[in-house]
Amino acid sequence: MQHGKVILIAGPTASGKSALALRLAGERGGVIINADSMQVYRELRILSARPTAEDEACVPHRLYGHVPAAEAYSAGRYAIEAAQAIAEARTLGRGAIVVGGTGLYFKTLIEGLSPIPAIPEDVRRRWRRKAEHCGAGELHKVLAGRDPEMAQRLCPSDPQRVVRALEVLEATGRSLARWQEEPGTPIIDLTTAERLVVEADRDALYRRCDARFEAMMEAGALDEVSALAALGLPAGLPAMRALGVRPLMQHLAGQVSLEEAVAAAKRETRQYVKRQLVWLKRNMNAWAAIKT
Repeated sequence: MQHGKVILIAGPTASGKSALALRLAGERGGVIINADSMQVYRELRILSARPTAEDEACVPHRLYGHVPAAEAYSAGRYAIEAAQAIAEARTLGRGAIVVGGTGLYFKTLIEGLSPIPAIPEDVRRRWRRKAEHCGAGELHKVLAGRDPEMAQRLCPSDPQRVVRALEVLEATGRSLARWQEEPGTPIIDLTTAERLVVEADRDALYRRCDARFEAMMEAGALDEVSALAALGLPAGLPAMRALGVRPLMQHLAGQVSLEEAVAAAKRETRQYVKRQLVWLKRNMNAWAAIKT
């Protein structure tokens, strides 16, 4: 692999993008860098479909399982760590293969982040505590009263983004919508990067997702969620919204049967794949398509 070259591999869940990254890294001597927002979490190896220990032993992997579920990992932190990982690959004389399904992370790499000032920690803590006590829906109503434009852009059930909009508004006196209009500095030069998007038939993807979740259950997904539940973390944290976590926790709490929980997890995974496909078609139609 050409020294310093970057390959970007995007694609929906269960499309085979990780297998493609592993093959290319083996063939070309690259370093695989994660671009999946759930695979960063230490406690979610099974449910996030993180690379296996055997895969990680074959080629270098970066930004996988390095964040505790108790933390809310952000795109800003990802930008810093991904840039460091790409630079590290260059110092090793290797190329970087960035792979994942989180569109925001790819936008961060190729467009950069808006120059929003650092938010004071007391402001961050205050809004997070409010989110824990009153819920995302109530906070969304607060945002709608103070910043209706930003509220209209955000889903009322997404506490992380609603809290972010409120803390930015309080700390800077300016809507996050205005900050987002200011361009950032790209981390990757697209003129030299190889851009690949893995494509698959939607029905085939759904079948793969269903089969993969069954395999996750056999591999110990329920025990993984039980251990996560034992941590007593706020429901609004990103790791607690990983696909499959909520329905399996409902089963552990005696609210639904295991069969119902598995069916719900498969359903929410298919819904997520549908959203991914729409996003990829809208934002990455110029990337080279790899059929699976």
